[in-house]
Amino acid sequence: MPEIVLRNVRPWGGPAVDLRMYGGRITSLFPHDDGDPRSLTGAPDTEFIDGRGLLALPGFVNAHAHLDKSWLGLLWVSYGGEATTEGRIRHEREHRDGLGIPSVATTTTLLTKMIAHGTTAFRSHVDVDLGVGLDGIRSVREAVAGIGAPVGLEIVAFPQDGVLRRPGVLDLLDRAAAEGADHIGGLDPASIDRDPVGQLDALFGIADRRRVGVDIHLHDGGELGAFQYELIIERTRALGMAGRVNVAHGFAIGDVAPARQRALIEAVVDAGITITTVAPVNAPRLLLTELRSAGVVVGLGTDGVRDLWGPYGDGDMLRMATRMAQLAGWRSDADLEAAVRIATSEAAGFVGRSEHDLAVGAAADVVLVDAGNVQEALVEAPARRLVIAGGVIVADCLSSGAVPGE
Repeated sequence: MPEIVLRNVRPWGGPAVDLRMYGGRITSLFPHDDGDPRSLTGAPDTEFIDGRGLLALPGFVNAHAHLDKSWLGLLWVSYGGEATTEGRIRHEREHRDGLGIPSVATTTTLLTKMIAHGTTAFRSHVDVDLGVGLDGIRSVREAVAGIGAPVGLEIVAFPQDGVLRRPGVLDLLDRAAAEGADHIGGLDPASIDRDPVGQLDALFGIADRRRVGVDIHLHDGGELGAFQYELIIERTRALGMAGRVNVAHGFAIGDVAPARQRALIEAVVDAGITITTVAPVNAPRLLLTELRSAGVVVGLGTDGVRDLWGPYGDGDMLRMATRMAQLAGWRSDADLEAAVRIATSEAAGFVGRSEHDLAVGAAADVVLVDAGNVQEALVEAPARRLVIAGGVIVADCLSSGAVPGE
């Protein structure tokens, strides 16, 4: 891994700098000046890249992906089945084997597309059930390893088909945690297993014993969802798991009365729980402004991309940030920049990093974007000209002048 000097780039739209990276880390940033000897000196194998004054951002962080599910790269798969959570689960179980999912090949196709869009780190929920066992986790890990660059990855062992209602799934989740999964997942403890206390006690028990995190899909709205929030908060506090518990989707927090919303947000902050969203257009609005103002760390992800749950998605986190900002009603320059930070620097903790930014010591994850400033990048989602992950060039349309997709 040679040293790279990325010359004449504008971090976050600021003044032009030269950015040096070595050993997978950013080692220095200094003002761009062709007369500065640091700009053109290095070891014999140092690679100098002209950034042409482009906007530089940290690599995007996909805080809620399903890398094991996509049929991207296969022949078109028509949407089918019943449009409910239970209906989608049944449809997926009936048809995934026929598509050869999960597989290293389909995951690699999805990863390649996402990385070209500038995503350099992922938290991926991966199905663990009686049909697929832990094969999905192995496929995702093998696909990420095969990319040839140190792309960040955290695994959530995800019981998509339920936990208590499927005897044997708890044992699989425990085994996944013992074999290195970073988090234990869950799904709608009340409406799927119809035993919220039982499911959550079992999941938090594994997490406490194996010293892993918890990341729970919670779609239930209204007071049913709010009640499950309270159960999650209670267990997070009791086990001292602040910073290691995440609620994905969490629609209920925007689906109860204002006083109830405020109380839930205060409790989430006090417990140190994070929330991830996929900016859905057909669900209760996430209280993004209120959550951030209160100090809740919010992550953004793509959810599934062209899978048996739905045909949409291209894996572009910048487009996801645009949609999130629109749904939040954000228009000011400060808010537009905040949307990009949610998808980049503020998401460090979702992939096990203390820092994820264009700063000395941070991972050398850099994306060059053809935009005048951060706000323009958000609203236009222009071409990503160069993507570097862990100090390795993983997508390059800068030297050739090509545009992704052309």
